[in-house]
Amino acid sequence: MSKPKILYIAQEVHPYLPKTEMSVLSKDLSQSVISHGYEVRTFMPKYGIINERRNQLHEVIRLSGMNIIIDDTDHPLIIKVATLLPSRMQVYFIDNDDYFYHNEESALEIRISPDDNDERMMFFVRGVAETVKKLRWDPAVIHCIGWTTALSPLYIKHRYHEDPSFRSSKIVYSLYNDRFEGVLNDRFIDKLKSEGFSDEIIADIKANPVDCIALNKLAIDYADGIVEASDGIEQELIDYAAASGKPFLRYPGSENYTDAYAEFYASLQQ
Repeated sequence: MSKPKILYIAQEVHPYLPKTEMSVLSKDLSQSVISHGYEVRTFMPKYGIINERRNQLHEVIRLSGMNIIIDDTDHPLIIKVATLLPSRMQVYFIDNDDYFYHNEESALEIRISPDDNDERMMFFVRGVAETVKKLRWDPAVIHCIGWTTALSPLYIKHRYHEDPSFRSSKIVYSLYNDRFEGVLNDRFIDKLKSEGFSDEIIADIKANPVDCIALNKLAIDYADGIVEASDGIEQELIDYAAASGKPFLRYPGSENYTDAYAEFYASLQQ
C-alpha cells in the first residue's frame, strides 16, 4: 500500500535561506513527519539569495520549459531541485528571471520589490501546481506556509479542482506573525479576473486594495484547515479562523510539534 503524500508549499526553507521561525519549521516539520508514514515533497521560490552551487541545485529539464501567462505576458517556468539531508527529501524550486533574480540579493525579492508580489505569488502557485501535475504526484494534504502561498487554496479549489492530482487533496494554511506592509498592486483583482476567477469569487476578497489581512482571510476562506503557527498573530485573523468553523490547530508550541501536526493531517483525511 502506497504512503499518503504531503505537499509542502513554503515561503522559506532552511538551510537554503537564513534561520527564521518559518524557515526552520518548514525544514524540520517536513522531514520529521516522514516518520509518521508520509511521503513528502516541498516546493519554495528560488530567490536570488539562494546559492545554487553551495546548495547543489540543478535544473530539471523535463519539468521546465512551460510558459505561464500572467496578465497577458508569457513567463518561462524553470524548475530546480535539491536533496535535503538527512531525510533525502526532494525540495523543488520555482524559478523565473522576471520574478526571482540571479544576483544573490541581500534580501528576498518579496521584500525588495513588493510591487511585483501579486504576480510573483500567482506565478509561484501555478508553477507548483503545474509541476505536481507533471510529476503525477497526488498529495493527500497540501500544507501552505507563509503569506506568499496564500493564493494556493483559491487556485487549487477553483482552477485545479478537477485535476486528478488535486481532486482529493485537503489544504492546510498556516498563519504566521509575518506580514508585508502596505497593499498589493492596485490591479491585483483585475489580474485575478484575467486568471479566470469569477466576480462571485472575487467578491470574497475582504478589502480592495488587498492588504496582508485580506490576503490571509482569502486563504482561510478556501483552506480545509488552519494552523496558528506562531505567537503574536493579529487577533483579527485568529478570530476569523475560529469563526470559519473549519478545523483549527491552535499554536502547538515551537518544539515537539510534529505529533500535533500529524494528528491534524490525519483528522482532515477522515
